[in-house]
Amino acid sequence: MQGSSLVLRAAAASPRSALRARKPLLSLRMVENIEQLREDYRKQNKTCFVLGASGETGKALLKEIVKGNIFSKVTSIGRRTLNFEDDSYKDVVQEVVDFEKLDEYSSVFQDHDVGFCCLGTTKAKAGEAGFIRVDHDYVVKSAQLAKAGGCKHFNLESSNGADKGSSFLYLKVKGQVEAEVQEFNFDRYTIFRPAVLMCDRQESRPAEWIARKFLAPISYLFPTALSVPVTTVVRAMVNNAVMPSDQKVELLDNKAIHRIGTLEEKKKT
Repeated sequence: MQGSSLVLRAAAASPRSALRARKPLLSLRMVENIEQLREDYRKQNKTCFVLGASGETGKALLKEIVKGNIFSKVTSIGRRTLNFEDDSYKDVVQEVVDFEKLDEYSSVFQDHDVGFCCLGTTKAKAGEAGFIRVDHDYVVKSAQLAKAGGCKHFNLESSNGADKGSSFLYLKVKGQVEAEVQEFNFDRYTIFRPAVLMCDRQESRPAEWIARKFLAPISYLFPTALSVPVTTVVRAMVNNAVMPSDQKVELLDNKAIHRIGTLEEKKKT
């Protein structure tokens, strides 16, 4: 590692995109002291919410947050109550909302310092209108309520290639959401753009299953190129949250996610 800092290169936003994001910086000191950063963050008694904890990323994120014990209060916001077999989740507050009537649940979004949004579905599962409703409408409205409720740091799980000018619906919607959430002017807004997520989903997504099987050997040789384990994504979310930053907008591409999400492994080596 050369120099006093390591630049995490974020994918440049498309010229057609209004997204204004800076490259996040990761100092050498942060790499060496990630545990201390987590401990310092814990002492600040911050609270957080997780949207979409029933999905693969959200479920893994909630697990990482609970394990790390860096927040004084953790709230899961979703459409149904989740069943936890592990006692470590006993202090997680569960708020069940009707995403079609989110304005009626504005109180659920109040008094959280940090928000993590992992909401998402697919066109194949929900149809085009359903996909737009979940991945755009629910996300943007949730971010709006979070901002009104006092949230300072909003974290959004987006997608590699997100671009509001894209001809592909999925990438277009992701890009639109990124830009619209930015307009709420959070004190800190972090966008994560992972490539193909490597996990064993409980729900069936044939296209992703085929992609994961095809990418598995490639991922072994070039781990940051085309895919990323879900566990790495959620560790990146938590690690990035505890790192001090003066940047209002951070855009983490797949390579940056790998770097931040594997800090503990780097420290061991």
